[in-house]
Parts: sequence; structure tokens; C-alpha cells
Amino acid sequence: MTDSQNPSLTEAELTVIVISYNTRDMTLTAIRSLYETTKNVAINVVVFDNASSDGSAEAVAEAFPQARVIASPDNLGFAKANNVVASEVETEWLLLLNPDTECHPGAVDNLMAFAQARPQAGIWGGRTVFPDGSLNIASCWMRITPWSLLCRSLGLSTLFPKSELLNSEAIGGWQRDTVREVDIVVGCFLLIKRSLWNELDGFDLRYFMYGEEADLCLRAAKQGYRPAITPDAQIMHVVGAASKTRGDKILLVTKARATLVRDHWPAALVPLGLVLMWIAVGVRTLGLGLLAKLRGGRWVDRATAQTEVWRARRDWLVGY
Repeated sequence: MTDSQNPSLTEAELTVIVISYNTRDMTLTAIRSLYETTKNVAINVVVFDNASSDGSAEAVAEAFPQARVIASPDNLGFAKANNVVASEVETEWLLLLNPDTECHPGAVDNLMAFAQARPQAGIWGGRTVFPDGSLNIASCWMRITPWSLLCRSLGLSTLFPKSELLNSEAIGGWQRDTVREVDIVVGCFLLIKRSLWNELDGFDLRYFMYGEEADLCLRAAKQGYRPAITPDAQIMHVVGAASKTRGDKILLVTKARATLVRDHWPAALVPLGLVLMWIAVGVRTLGLGLLAKLRGGRWVDRATAQTEVWRARRDWLVGY
């Protein structure tokens, strides 16, 4: 592992951790936007590159000599890479930022101000949008519940995506335009105090990719914290830039969800949760397969990816 570090880093209050993997151009843009839009908070930036083959580490080190770049010879995954960096951080605050993001003006400054005004949250996040400016709901979620899985297994969350009752995990209909407590702040833009991170022992390393921030937030909630979102801290997030294929991502997400059910549901309800997941994936596979036959086009690729997940059900039902 090689480590490029500028010894003249400013005395900072916040360390921004970026985990990159074959996202060179996006990582450069993300860091550039971070520096350009952060005016009131003194930051250190640490980029941990997970054995990229596209020259990410070298490009970042050359473009931003003020940042610390760690070039790992191995892909440690999102969770372990963050843990490695966080274990060496000395600032009071940590911000996890994805490489496929762009900070909008005041995003980090406003998020820090929000956190300082709402300490009981413990974990804080902002609002995310797609490159075209439309809302990307995936900055936060509510936890998986028997009700939410039942709605997924019956297809109700898909049929009524804007219903907060029937699409409860996505908080259907909410535009992320108000301050609100949530169960899960997504790791693409997640602020936490280093003291709480250490108290929680960081990410659970069983979660190689996806689900790790949900587990972290749910463990924080058990200690009385109430994660929260503010619309005043906005970033652009592409989503899934490091995933090789649609099927690859869906499989990892499904495996993470099964693990969250096993870890955070009462033991007596876990079998019910896994059965509902099995039904939900089966129903979605059948539905997309039908759409692929009737409409073709993009539905064929989506059906193929979903079929991969169905065929791997013995793997993901076990979880990580």
C-alpha cells in the first residue's frame, strides 16, 4: 500500500473520506467540487483507492497535492476501506463522500451547521439529485419491516411508489425537501462524529458493499440517536458507478438486505422476513420477465439482471 500525503495539511475539524474504485474522472470532479464549494469548514481529504486499474490514485495525487491519497494493492471493499482511514483520523468529524458525487454550493458547510444544531441525530445527511437535477431519493431510507417486505412481495411498493404507506422504506412521495428524522442515512454523503464512529466500532466488515451504512445507523439508533436529513445540504450522485453490472449490484443489495433482516429483526421474525424476500424477488422476476416478452428493449436487460438474482437465491438468503 502506498501513501501520498502532503505534510502541510491544514488544522482541520472535518476529514472527508472518499473510497474510489476505477472512477478516476468522477473522483477528480468530486474532489474538485468539494474544495470549490466548502468555504466555512476546514477540511482534510483522504482518498483511499481500492486497487483501481485506471490510474485513479496517481491522477488524484497529481491534481490535488493537498489531499492524502492511499493506493491499496487490494480491493478492500467500501466498509473496510473506510474503517482503515477512520482509524487514523484525528479530526472531530468524519464525512463519507462517494467518488461519483458533486457537491453543490454550501453542501458541506450547511451539513456541518445542521449537525451542530441537531446533535441528538448522531448521523446526518443531505439531499441528493441526479445529473439532470431531478430528485434522487437514495440519500436516505427507512428500515426494513415486515410491512415493507409484505408490500414488496405483493408488488404494492412498485405499483404505488409515491405512497408513504405502501412504499415505506423509500418514504414514498417525500421530496427530501424538509428536515426529517430517518432510519438510514446513505454512505454517499454521511456525516458522523469520530467519537460515535469509534463507539460503534465503524462499519461491520461482513458488509463488503451495500448495507453497511444501514447497519451503522440502526446500531446508532439502539443507543438513542435519531439520524436526520437536511435539504440545505445537496449533492449530485450518479449512483452505482463502481458496480460492474445491474445484476451484480442488485445481487449485492439483496444479500445486504437479507443480512440486515438477520441482524436487526427479532430472531422469531427472521424466517418470515426471508420468506417475504424470497417471494418479493420471485414476483419481481416474473413481472420483469413478462414485460421483457411484451415490450422488449430495456426490459430485456432488467429481466436478465433480475433472473441472475433469482438464480442466486440460495446465496443471498444466507446473507453475508
